Amino acid sequence: MSAAQNVRPRKPRPREQRSRSASAALHTALVAASVVAVFPVLFIVYVSLRGRDGWQEPTRWTGLDVSNYTHILGETKFLTWFGNSVVVALGTTVLGVLISATAGYAVSRMRFPGHRPLMWTFLVVQMFPMAVLIVPLYNILGELELLDSYAGLIVTYCSVSVPFCAWMLKGYFDTIPAEIDEAGRVDGLSPFGTFWRLVVPLARPGLAVTGFYSFITAWGEVAFASQFMSSEEHYTLAVGLQTFVGQQKAEWGLMTAAAVLITVPAAVVFFVAQRHLVAGLTAGGTKG
Repeated sequence: MSAAQNVRPRKPRPREQRSRSASAALHTALVAASVVAVFPVLFIVYVSLRGRDGWQEPTRWTGLDVSNYTHILGETKFLTWFGNSVVVALGTTVLGVLISATAGYAVSRMRFPGHRPLMWTFLVVQMFPMAVLIVPLYNILGELELLDSYAGLIVTYCSVSVPFCAWMLKGYFDTIPAEIDEAGRVDGLSPFGTFWRLVVPLARPGLAVTGFYSFITAWGEVAFASQFMSSEEHYTLAVGLQTFVGQQKAEWGLMTAAAVLITVPAAVVFFVAQRHLVAGLTAGGTKG
């Protein structure tokens, strides 16, 4: 028997275990970070349940009630603002994802003059702050007679979300093998048929990320909505909340209750899309 056969394979070393003090310090840091992250949310919920003037003395225990919520839902136009925000957010999500997906797929798969400068243009557009864009967008919407309308606000939000989403989806489509497109062409599918029937089902994680980003962009935006929506029946939630703040007094109890209600749809969308978020973000960043 040779010497090589007598050599036994080395057993893998057991992974080093943390000491009790290091483990305790790690868990303490995690608990502290969790408390810091959750405390503002819990405090807002607590203040919203203290009544109209409970925010003035938050440390004084006087019981909890839902008067702020009943006042908002029954005596204000909160439900109208909520419906307007749903229309604008869903319209922005659907239109923004459609434009971003087609643009990202075209740049990923097709070679046409200016396809690289197009993606860099998308990236440069993201660098402009919203305050700089308000005046030119206001003039454009005024010329198109889209001021104080859902369509104008949806187009405005798409101009903000589409550049980032198209850039990210282009990187995601790069990770999908081009052989799938070739197989679709062999089967007689048109370019759009290949995109819609073969590529889109494989791109669900990337589409989920862009859809979530587009929804959040439209759901919580204030600057554009407050400037482009002039009639109260067209206010979104972010703009409607400003009516609770006057020159003499601010209704912080109503503000906190409305803030809690506003976060519910965003949290629902997040939980629906969360299983795709990590995969979509990581895959979209592997190639550029």
